[in-house]
Amino acid sequence: MAWTALVFAGIFEMFGVAMINKLHQDRNWQSLTLLILGFGASFVLLAYAMETLAMGTAYAVWTGIGASGGAIIGMLFYNESKDWKRILFIAMVLGAAVGLKLVS
Repeated sequence: MAWTALVFAGIFEMFGVAMINKLHQDRNWQSLTLLILGFGASFVLLAYAMETLAMGTAYAVWTGIGASGGAIIGMLFYNESKDWKRILFIAMVLGAAVGLKLVS
């Protein structure tokens, strides 16, 4: 259950990051509210996961999901660069997160 909560924490972090970008574009209360809700849910789920998972592992996986997910959202929805080197390093971040799961 802790790993499921951690994955959802990372997904909500990705959502929060996307809302930061949306807030910069639109400057409205809806984007700000969604940003706060996204990061709030992310932190609550991260805290729950850290009740049973090691702090270093949980934080690294949460950050990895959020960072790589934010980059993927940028490529898919905000026309950011899809250079193969960028994709390679995103894959390395995700691979490291999976590796931490396997050794934990």
